[in-house]
Amino acid sequence: MVSYASYPSLTDRTVLVTGGADGIGAALVQQFAAQGSRVAFVDINETKAAEVIARCEADGAAHTPIFHHVDLTDVDALQAAVTSVIAEMGTITVLVNNAANDERHTWQEMTADYWDDRLNTNLRHFFFAIQAVAPGMIEQQNGSIINVGSSSYMMQEDFFPGYAIAKSGVEGITRTMARTFGPDNVRVNTVLPGWVATERQLNVHWSPEGEEGTLNDQAIKRRIYPDEFAQMVLFLAADDGAACTAQQFLVDGGRR
Repeated sequence: MVSYASYPSLTDRTVLVTGGADGIGAALVQQFAAQGSRVAFVDINETKAAEVIARCEADGAAHTPIFHHVDLTDVDALQAAVTSVIAEMGTITVLVNNAANDERHTWQEMTADYWDDRLNTNLRHFFFAIQAVAPGMIEQQNGSIINVGSSSYMMQEDFFPGYAIAKSGVEGITRTMARTFGPDNVRVNTVLPGWVATERQLNVHWSPEGEEGTLNDQAIKRRIYPDEFAQMVLFLAADDGAACTAQQFLVDGGRR
């Protein structure tokens, strides 16, 4: 059984995770809860959210995570949820922008409405979540914003252009906001997963040929799991990562 690091600075720290009900997001919620953080998360899947909370409680989390049902394409609802979390749990000093949807599509079938939907689902809410939490971080002179990107655009994967293009924009948000908030000791970084074996990926997108191709491209010849990805995020959220900002960190098994 793998034994992961414990970060004392994350104890009682207020953390907000977007898209925390499933996949990588669920692993993030559970891993932060295991560190003793006060975790809130937003998502649209209430059933999965209840399961995440139950797992955290079963694992003996010091603070039961708080869930808010939010459609992240609704900016007003997202920012209202942030306000509620701050009122319930105190100033948010860690934000993990994670929520995304990698629905497959081709460039030929793209419409203007679907283009807008892909950017709204995979990029726009990152900025507006930051806009809502940043004043508290600036006041505290402490904060860590971790944006979850994707290696898909770097790998030139072409089966979801709207998603890949949106994810390339995450790095623009990271580098711009890192410069903006640096004087106030607020750090902004991107963590990019490669192919992570989430329940959705295995149930919806997995194929023997696809996995074989991925493992051939990786230096580490095995699946990468959500809990492993979460460890880089924990490091950047903790004081241990205090000198890291405006950076990309790949968690992809050494994929080429």
